[in-house]
Amino acid sequence: MPVKSDTSTERLFREIAAHEELSLGALSRTVHLKVPSLARKLQPLVKRGAIVLGKGRRKFGINPEYGHVVVIDLGASHLHFALGDFRGEIRSDLTVKIRPEDGPQKMIQQIKESARELALKAGHGRLQAIAIGVPSPVDAEHGVVTFANNLIGWKDIHLAHELQREFRVPVFMENDANMAAIGEHWRGVARGVDNFVFIAIGTGIGSGVFVNGKLYRGRTGSAGELYKMNIDWQSWNEEFPDTGQFESYVSGMGIAAEARKAMALPSQGEATSVAQERDAYFVFQSFREGSPQARAALEKIFIMLGVGVANVIGILDPDLIVLGGGITKGAPQFMLETVEKVAHRIQPSPPPIRFSSLEDKAQTYGAIWSALDLAYEAVARHL
Repeated sequence: MPVKSDTSTERLFREIAAHEELSLGALSRTVHLKVPSLARKLQPLVKRGAIVLGKGRRKFGINPEYGHVVVIDLGASHLHFALGDFRGEIRSDLTVKIRPEDGPQKMIQQIKESARELALKAGHGRLQAIAIGVPSPVDAEHGVVTFANNLIGWKDIHLAHELQREFRVPVFMENDANMAAIGEHWRGVARGVDNFVFIAIGTGIGSGVFVNGKLYRGRTGSAGELYKMNIDWQSWNEEFPDTGQFESYVSGMGIAAEARKAMALPSQGEATSVAQERDAYFVFQSFREGSPQARAALEKIFIMLGVGVANVIGILDPDLIVLGGGITKGAPQFMLETVEKVAHRIQPSPPPIRFSSLEDKAQTYGAIWSALDLAYEAVARHL
């Protein structure tokens, strides 16, 4: 039975958008249309400027100047913005410091102002879509930040709606670890891997789960929220304000707290530097200087991370575990060796464990892919 061809202009545009460049021959085989007829059908897209001819005039690609997207990383201490062209390349970026204690409304105003400032730098096309990653579970259907435990007052905030109303373009919002997982699947170490877990370890901890090539969000959008994991049954009834048992140890703040105890430093709330109170920088610095106390503190946390990774492997049986986030840069070899040792001890046949190849750009690329997906869909509908 002959294969029915779909040669609508929308279909052709989406096929080309899925590749950096696509030859007429390859596109012809995909849509089951002879090359001369296909070339004629592509002419309106070329005239409109949505696609451009490549070298030798035998390949087509999305015109990078046709439009642009703005993507945003909402962190606990900063906002990071990036401007992407219509092929997904980063053209410009911007980082803005924030004060979480200022609350949602002031921060949303900062987001709007900085996004507009960056969009004005594009110099080509128009703003086609926005994507934002947030440190919270997300109600994707209604565009709601349900609860950002590291940001004061961020509960049930309709952020996507605020941005859509301000910029009049489609807006995609996702949990930050999920967004990073999307980035790794598109351009990172998980490219071509359909079943993997991306674990982000920074100020806190979270993960993004891919199952059969798609992001898995779960019943409430909270799939992969590792911060609530408990690896000590005796603490099942303890209170962990705004965190969970796992995150209270396996995170930047957890490492700093453990090291303060091991190195007899002042406890949180006494006269210490911000670095010592809020992040793990001073622990890694002491580790590199040969401190046995810092090494012991890190080993304990990395063993706990290994147990958590082994638990994830036992439940999901993924093809790959990807470790990302700022904490992975502190003592990468020691971390990987410890996690692999623990995972192999608990699980008989664990998958490969790799560091993110995109590093701090994983979330940015995930957001760019997500924004472009919205933008391509909007453009295709109007062809």
